[in-house]
Amino acid sequence: MRILLLGGTGAMGRHLTQILASIQNEISVTSRKIRDNLKNVTFIQGDAHDEEFLYSVLRQDFDCIVDFMVYNTEEFKRRAEKMLSLTKQYIFISSARVYADSKASIKEDSPRLLDICDDTEYLLTDEYALSKARQENILFESKHKNWTIIRPYITYSENRLQLGVMEKEEWLFLALYGNALFFSKDISSHLTTLTYGYDVARGISAIVGKENAFGEAFHITGNHCSIKWSEAFELYKEVLAKNGILPKVYEPEICSRISNSYMKYQVIYDRYFDRVFDNSKIANFIDTSTFIKPLDGLAKSLDEFLENKTFLYTSVSNGIKEAVRNYGVRIPVSKIKGSKQKLKYILVRLGLLR
Repeated sequence: MRILLLGGTGAMGRHLTQILASIQNEISVTSRKIRDNLKNVTFIQGDAHDEEFLYSVLRQDFDCIVDFMVYNTEEFKRRAEKMLSLTKQYIFISSARVYADSKASIKEDSPRLLDICDDTEYLLTDEYALSKARQENILFESKHKNWTIIRPYITYSENRLQLGVMEKEEWLFLALYGNALFFSKDISSHLTTLTYGYDVARGISAIVGKENAFGEAFHITGNHCSIKWSEAFELYKEVLAKNGILPKVYEPEICSRISNSYMKYQVIYDRYFDRVFDNSKIANFIDTSTFIKPLDGLAKSLDEFLENKTFLYTSVSNGIKEAVRNYGVRIPVSKIKGSKQKLKYILVRLGLLR
């Protein structure tokens, strides 16, 4: 098969590329960076948000498109029908963040936030969970039925390790270079579901080309993958200690993002929920009992990251600003990438930037 991955270089995409290429598919992957081609894999440099670039790529004949891009709703509306009409199967990577809070294990037909939330202020936004649900609706309402929706939840890998709402570029960067490890108590007590990117990629691969997956939505998580965030936090501390890294631990009561008028929604409408999933639907295509358990996978991924310590970016985030302002944390300026971020950090240290 000829398969196109739009933006397929992240925690799931890079694994999916390897899996699909290993079984003799011809894979094309869009990437904003120049990358060397691999066996059965061609990288196409360009930004798939650019519609001219996208349509030039789509002129090729692909049997399947797997779309990892993050769109706003209007942007997706402009291109959805075009992509559906130019391939045999369009796989849309949505998110399990679309689901509302649930006391029962979440199934694919469980209520979505968009459908039952009564927070009018929130509903006026196109925040990630709402945006993904609105884009799903565009597919549901399409005259084409050759789509499949995938709803991964929190997916980790060697280059992506999350702690609550923080990427490793925030919490782990602070631990390594600021000697401070932060995690708020309001999130740590909740259940989450963490799945290794390779296992999610295996699940996506299992439905590629399957007509009985057309017009269907699936979440892909493993069995027994629900743990408390506090367990992930303790695991991270253990792995860091094993590697000789012993940062000071701070546990503020409330996540710093709550004070941000937009970023607070990820906390309120996801991380404050207990997330447990029923995996029986995707289990018709792949044995989810073979997925690695989260604590084992997180330990392996963090160990591998610590061998190279390569951060994808540096951002003087809310968490870093809080650490500097409220706890006196100091990070060597040399460790911060980019002149703008260096200046931002210096201004925060001087108390000139809130």
